[in-house]
Amino acid sequence: MIKKVRCALIGMGNVGKNLLKIINENKIRYMNNYNIDLIFTEIFEYDGALITNNENGLNLEVILNCKNIRELPEWNNGLMAKDYITNMNAEIVIDATPVNHKTGEPALSHIIKSLENKKHVITSNKAPFYLKYKDIIDLAKKNKVFVGFESTVMSAVPCIALKNTLAGNRIKKIIGVLNGTTNFILDRMTNEGIDFDLALKEAQELGFAEADPSLDIDGYDAAGKLVILANHLMGWNKTINDVNISGITNINKDMIELAKQDNKVIKHLAIAKDDKLEVSLKLIDKDSPLSVSRNYNGLYIDTEYAGEMVFTGRGAGGSEAAAGIISDLINICNNLK
Repeated sequence: MIKKVRCALIGMGNVGKNLLKIINENKIRYMNNYNIDLIFTEIFEYDGALITNNENGLNLEVILNCKNIRELPEWNNGLMAKDYITNMNAEIVIDATPVNHKTGEPALSHIIKSLENKKHVITSNKAPFYLKYKDIIDLAKKNKVFVGFESTVMSAVPCIALKNTLAGNRIKKIIGVLNGTTNFILDRMTNEGIDFDLALKEAQELGFAEADPSLDIDGYDAAGKLVILANHLMGWNKTINDVNISGITNINKDMIELAKQDNKVIKHLAIAKDDKLEVSLKLIDKDSPLSVSRNYNGLYIDTEYAGEMVFTGRGAGGSEAAAGIISDLINICNNLK
């Protein structure tokens, strides 16, 4: 029997649109493979929301092809998610809003309020989790709901899922290339011999880096992801304030060339080991599995019983983050009674 699962989306930016597109294109496949019909009863933007009581949810095809969703009859101007969560018809709330990396808002408030109202939550926003990981997890447990955050680290690469797939295995050490922007810059400097400023400009032109790239190049983004991995996979209780962070702005071509002469490459690594967290430039062998290219990410883990493992993949992008959200969504649906 096909089960209708009511969802709400907060934030229809790049990730949100990709999510709706993928779900719309794969609706029949999800029905056939997972016996679920994913419908959206609410979609929130920064200035209002699309709301429906229709048992089949909002028409995603119409929404995706609409030039201005504010002209649709389901549009409610000025209706904000934070004020409507208690009234939502949705069982699962998906937050894909732009976020303040110092406060975690507005995503943090959306997550907390949704969990308090016994709604399952999925988000691609990492800031709430590197600031308030334990509070969020404890609240979800208290209210007997699920919280999914696969997309917060390496997007669809199943890093968060490792807690379940490696259940019973203690993870002793984590080393990661967790930021695509810094890896792209270092890769271009290494392989093309260009300087830092030009490599950064290329990253911005390709959409890998923001106009203000400081969160990436100063190491803050990688540090946040490292905190999430350490807390979730290793059972630590850390925040981003516990990370020793240094960025990549001091790198130069001479340093790159010296590394090459020793058959090494310089990578910006995030390391969790012996209750310490660090993000900094490190020398590694050029043939190391963490010597990933362009904007790819890599994750190395050392486990107590299963040994060493490495995971690589595209760690950012609208469709990649949406794929991680869908993974969480289907896993939650499989656990619904």
